[in-house]
Amino acid sequence: MSDRPQAYGWHSLLCRAQFSACWRGAIARVSFRASLLSGSMVLVEIFVGTGCGTVTVAVTVPLDVAVVTETKTVTPETELAEVYDPWKPFNSQMHTFNNDYFDQYLMKPVAGGYSEVVGEGERRIIRNLLDNITTPKRFLNSLLEGKFGGAGRELSRFLINFTLGGGGMTDVAKYQFGIEKSDADFGLTLEVWGWTQSRYLVVPFMPPLTVRDAVGTVVDMVMNPVTLVFPIPFIGALAKDTLAYVNNRGLRLEIDQNMEEPLYSELRSSYLNQRAELIQAR
Repeated sequence: MSDRPQAYGWHSLLCRAQFSACWRGAIARVSFRASLLSGSMVLVEIFVGTGCGTVTVAVTVPLDVAVVTETKTVTPETELAEVYDPWKPFNSQMHTFNNDYFDQYLMKPVAGGYSEVVGEGERRIIRNLLDNITTPKRFLNSLLEGKFGGAGRELSRFLINFTLGGGGMTDVAKYQFGIEKSDADFGLTLEVWGWTQSRYLVVPFMPPLTVRDAVGTVVDMVMNPVTLVFPIPFIGALAKDTLAYVNNRGLRLEIDQNMEEPLYSELRSSYLNQRAELIQAR
């Protein structure tokens, strides 16, 4: 489809409206007719009753109108061109593996069995505890990004939830004091520091990433206090993230059963849009 403007010449429009009525009767008729002609005249005829008279009004109206339209065709190729995804063949294969095999045949059955043993209330408590543990990551990244308000919220949330929320089992800071957690991670910190564009990346057993966010994930694992408990590097953080994944997968198991598996392009767009919104909201 061409992007050149289209011009249409409407040389004329003839409209004829006819109204007839009889004072002695109760019959009225209205008709309307329009056509394109070479002239440019609007003719209106009014007939008032039998023997009462006829009024004809002719109005010449120039109707040469130039309509300029410009169309822009949005195709899948156009959409893909706006996404930095040069590794698409590899990424799409990893997407198929993660969703059609790893999640379908391993994580979903594991989450189902986990949900049979651990009730929904307990799963929410575990989610809150694990979220409270990751406070240092959000606190430090808020400072590194210059978001001192976010750092203050994280410190307040940790103290409130630890003291009033049973060590973080309930999110008292959010539901009682209205203090939301800050969305801060080292991937966003790297963006603030100048790494503004990064290619999309899908690796086995992991959610969608970019190369920048993959580096940020490794650094965030180091910031996790659980890492200091285990002698082998990253084992503690990996165990914590695995438990968080299974627990959250169990919480949304019923919702996911009623949803179709996301397509590669849909999951990619969802992730990149979410990250872009977090960057714009900082």
